[in-house]
Amino acid sequence: MSYARVLCVGLVGMSGHVVEVEADLSVGLPAVVLTGLPDAALNEARDRVRAAVVNSGQHWPNRRITVNLLPATLPKQGSTFDVAIACALLAGAGELPLQPLEGVVVLGELGLDGTVRPVRGILPMVAAAAAAGLQRVIVPLENAREATMVPGMAVGAVDSLRRLVSFICGGHDLLPPPPPIVAPEPRGPDLADIAGQEFGRYAIEVAAAGGHHLSMLGPPGAGKTMLAERLPSILPELDDTSALEVTALQSIAGVLPADGRLVRRPPFQAPHHSASLAALVGGGTGLARPGAISLAHRGVLFLDEAPEFANGTLQALRQPLESGRVVLARARGNTEYPARVQLVLAANPCPCANPGGEQFCQCTALVRRRYLSRISGPLLDRIDIQITLPPIRAAQLMTTAATTEPSAAVARRVAQARAAAAARWAADGWLVNAEVPGPHLRRQPWRLPPKATAALRAGLDRGSLSARGFDRILRLAWTIADLDGRQRPSGSDVDEAAQLRLGDAHARQAEH
Repeated sequence: MSYARVLCVGLVGMSGHVVEVEADLSVGLPAVVLTGLPDAALNEARDRVRAAVVNSGQHWPNRRITVNLLPATLPKQGSTFDVAIACALLAGAGELPLQPLEGVVVLGELGLDGTVRPVRGILPMVAAAAAAGLQRVIVPLENAREATMVPGMAVGAVDSLRRLVSFICGGHDLLPPPPPIVAPEPRGPDLADIAGQEFGRYAIEVAAAGGHHLSMLGPPGAGKTMLAERLPSILPELDDTSALEVTALQSIAGVLPADGRLVRRPPFQAPHHSASLAALVGGGTGLARPGAISLAHRGVLFLDEAPEFANGTLQALRQPLESGRVVLARARGNTEYPARVQLVLAANPCPCANPGGEQFCQCTALVRRRYLSRISGPLLDRIDIQITLPPIRAAQLMTTAATTEPSAAVARRVAQARAAAAARWAADGWLVNAEVPGPHLRRQPWRLPPKATAALRAGLDRGSLSARGFDRILRLAWTIADLDGRQRPSGSDVDEAAQLRLGDAHARQAEH
């Protein structure tokens, strides 16, 4: 037999596609030809596979070998196809029977000594195989826990090509997947650690309840970073669909923990202000990799010292914030990643960042204005909540944690508000108020009385408020009503939402 076929999976972004690895051995000068749009790493598989086959005690066929990856129009990348290529050419040479690999997906990278090494993106690959109706998969031992996250798949693990060949020939069994690591979730930062800043705490609560973007301006030490880091602690755990998306993204990026569990906590990404455009939104050679905004999907993307980011990098966030996805166009094809995040910006009021405030500031009014203008108006217009935090006073700093509300108590209110919003918008598929389109809120039965929105309409007519800002204030008003347990927002809710948007509200300390 000179022809054999083995199944594998290729990834384009988060989309997995079943790939048929064909091997044909013919008479001619010994050579290995790889076709089907392989990238550079995949082209190098010819040398890796040859060394791995020889060092595993198998005979290398001295014939002309053509390896084709179907569908040939789909770009292929990475070393995921190594093991499947080795099995296909050995089967084509008559060294292996094909029947044990019928309907089995084979994934993994080969070392020169024949070891099977882990690869990125196992979870979305196995999920794609399951969606195609396949039920068996062979993966590297280090990826086996991750593969078992997909229900209904029979997972076998291998640590070497020699073991896989022995299994196919009927000599040994595959390794069972390691059991999941049972360990308590690490305890994250708690809101009880925040001294003072009742208004900032309330803004964080509203942002969490409605999925709203947030901007915080204030002097150093006011608590901007501490508040942002504690936002995930009051967000609900991810449901199964969102957890699979987040876990798959981390698998593709190679940052998934090895404990074999779905990521249930909303992710938190805080890239340094020197991060490049590719690091923030995704990029790289060939088909693009996910960036920080996609790794923060269903979680929080925190940009500390936001004015220090490159202007082009910040502007690239505008479209993903609206659509909830990133589409990266490259010469080899387009790659799409989800990017439904809560953006949190933090900034000092001026470059000198004197903790004493304007009284001790060394910057002129022009310098301060230029500094803050690095965050463009169109980007700020997409930020629902824009607040200014005052400096911390000594009496607030010395307050004991026992008198401060912990994250667990705030998280219960947030969960109740989110449940109310999800029930209200269930027919349309929206989970939080921030996802509701503005036109929907301006139509019956959700349209608020003219008296409640009179100030907003006046600001829109004067030009002091954009149409996008008008809609975002309406969303905030619905979130405030959900936190208070009311069915519809009142005029005072709209006013408070407008104040949160403009940054000059006072926290309702007696109620919250």
